This record gives sequence, C-alpha cells and structure tokens, in this order.
Amino acid sequence: MLESYLTGLLVCGGIIVAIGAQNAYVLGQAIRRQHHWWSAGLCMASDIVLFTAGMFGISAALMALPEALEVLRWLGVVFLGWLALQALGRSLRGRQVLKAGEGSTPTLAGVVLATLGVTLLNPQVYLDTLLLIPAVGAQQENTTTFVAGASSASVLWFGFLAWGGSRMAPYLDRPLAWRCIDGVIGLMMAAIAVHLMVNGLA
Repeated sequence: MLESYLTGLLVCGGIIVAIGAQNAYVLGQAIRRQHHWWSAGLCMASDIVLFTAGMFGISAALMALPEALEVLRWLGVVFLGWLALQALGRSLRGRQVLKAGEGSTPTLAGVVLATLGVTLLNPQVYLDTLLLIPAVGAQQENTTTFVAGASSASVLWFGFLAWGGSRMAPYLDRPLAWRCIDGVIGLMMAAIAVHLMVNGLA
C-alpha cells in the first residue's frame, strides 16, 4: 500500500509541478491575495474528482469522444488568450493601487469562474488526470492508495502555491514588481495558449 501511495504522490507531483495555466493563475491570485485559497482549493478538488473518475473508467469514454477534446482545445486557447491579454494589459497600464490586498479586487464568483475555466477548459488536464495518471494507477497493487497519493500531491502543491505566493506579497508591493509579475503571468498564459493551438494535444 505504501508503495502505491508514494507512486501516486511522485507521478502526480511530477506532472502538476510543471508550470501550467492552473499554477500561473493560482500563484498570481496568491501574490495579489485575491481569494487565493478558494482558487487553490478548487484546483485541489478538481484534481481529486478527475483522478477518481479516471480510475473508475471515465478515461475509456473520453477516448471514445475525441471531438469533445478538440472542442475543449479551442475553448482553452480562447480562454487562456483572454487571460493573457488581461495580465499583459495590467503590466502595460500598471495599477492605481499596487499594495497587496488593496485596490480593485475581483469578486469571489469571478475568481471561482476563472479558476474553473483554466482547469476545465484545458484538455491537457483531462489527458493527465483521466488517462496518464490512471494508466499508471492501474498497474499498482492498490489503486485506492494510489489515488490518495496523487490527491495528496495536488493538495500539497496548490497549498504551497497559495501559501508561498501570499507570503511573498509584502515584498512585492512596488509598481515595477507588480508589472513584472503581470507580464510574466501574461506571457506564460500566452505561451500555453499558443502551444495548445499549434501542437494540439501531442
């Protein structure tokens, strides 16, 4: 059982640590201290639901509907492009109030919808959570503890992003720092959108 748990922890950890749309968004919200624990919690919950669904055979249904993934691919490109333009616009314009926790704060509903967007409109998420990770899990002695390990990796990682980003916020209250943060996040979102558009799900 311990081996299955550690395999799930390491496999999932290796996949989600790579910078992606979810990570960039959660980190940006954490640095700005804008409902970042809600954002991180939604990412954790989504991963756990998808890991579990994948282990119970949803992956087979997904493979039978490649058209659905193609639709999600282009929805993801549009949504990530929109987020990239917003971040780059903030980088160019600057902010009227730049200190962490101050200024114009998005509503909780807006953050929830954006988090669900970067999670559920990215087809790569489904390939990782419904296909790749369950494929490894199916080879384990105990699939339940494998899913528990994979879920633990998601909880630890997004918890670290939310906590670490908010801890950094007091040191990033200068206008130039915020412009750089928004610029980097915008470029990352744009790069992910272009990669998804050009390379598809390869």
